Amino acid sequence: MGHAAPDHPPRQHRSLFLSDLHLGAIGCRADLILDFLQKNRAEHYHLVGDILDLWHVVIPHWTDTHQAVIDHLHLRQAEGARITYVRGNHDPAPETAHPSRALRVETCLEIVHQAGDGRRYLIIHGDGQDNWLFQSNLLRRIGSRLDHGLRALDRVIDDWILRLRDPKRGPFAKALHLLNHWLYPDRSHERRLIDLARLRGVDGVICGHFHIAALHERHGLLYGNCGDWLDSFTALAEDFSGRLHLLDVRAMAVQRGQSAQGQAVIA
Repeated sequence: MGHAAPDHPPRQHRSLFLSDLHLGAIGCRADLILDFLQKNRAEHYHLVGDILDLWHVVIPHWTDTHQAVIDHLHLRQAEGARITYVRGNHDPAPETAHPSRALRVETCLEIVHQAGDGRRYLIIHGDGQDNWLFQSNLLRRIGSRLDHGLRALDRVIDDWILRLRDPKRGPFAKALHLLNHWLYPDRSHERRLIDLARLRGVDGVICGHFHIAALHERHGLLYGNCGDWLDSFTALAEDFSGRLHLLDVRAMAVQRGQSAQGQAVIA
């Protein structure tokens, strides 16, 4: 299955931080991930957990596009890019994946990244700072299967109404997104992760897991959450001066559409 190259030269970044791709899960938008990676290149890719969601698969959902994401990262690695893989709760043992699906990189539970401006950030998935109830392996498996079933039903509905393949959410995906925000109403997980960063003696933390994209310094240090590729379609990027940015695929698509309309009017 072929994948078209981007129309314009890709944007260059010092580092990209992506989490919760959930490759192998039915809700994964591998098409959007691949498009994003083709349009955004980095010297260093930080994969911040839940990349290969293959831990409990009952019905395999690995498509050519899922494989193309892995192949793209292999290509960037061969071209000299660095890849760091922090394990998440949905990919506790990535090395057990089928060789064709596995990334050729050692994994870790956390790592410290030094930005271009010298600041240091703890890179960690974040599930260790969950409410104790959510850390139950049984509840995680039950919740994951419920999520899988609802997203499968959402996809059937989408196909039935012939929805265009864009980042818009279907009804069940919207419900799951709102539920996730309801589970973390006071953002106490942010403060716990900032406290962990202080213990490590670094300038901030970059995580995933919670599926709530963020980039701020409200708790005294920098807190960054990459978001996810089931609902938010976001990533964090570091430019060559060391500054961090939150990239939103939906907002970028709107900007590209407005730009194209402007060019059409001028023409």
